[in-house]
Amino acid sequence: MNTGEWGETVACRFLRSRGWKIVGRRVRIRRDELDIVAGDGKIIVFVEVKTRRTERFGLPATAVDAAKQRRISRAAVRYLKKLRNRSVFFRFDIVEVIGEQGKGSPEVRHIPNAFTLHRNYRYP
Repeated sequence: MNTGEWGETVACRFLRSRGWKIVGRRVRIRRDELDIVAGDGKIIVFVEVKTRRTERFGLPATAVDAAKQRRISRAAVRYLKKLRNRSVFFRFDIVEVIGEQGKGSPEVRHIPNAFTLHRNYRYP
């Protein structure tokens, strides 16, 4: 299992332990991908998972730049349109996983409301 897949597995386990329902992993929407789609109560949460072996090269959340936020927003809007429910609440979170597979317990940080829907997209 590569580092990214391992980080997503750790993130799913972390979110489930907090009572979240995982709706999908690696959800492909045309050319984009949503790492995790989860339910936190009645809110749909689009979770971007960033995994690093160490913090020496910067925090994982810094990798979610404006271009990445735009791609995630585009995928999220397309996902929501497929639901055909205009009264849905959603947000974007980041889960940072720092560590390596098989080398102790990773450090997991959850950043709720990490960013907002990119200005190029609207929903509904």
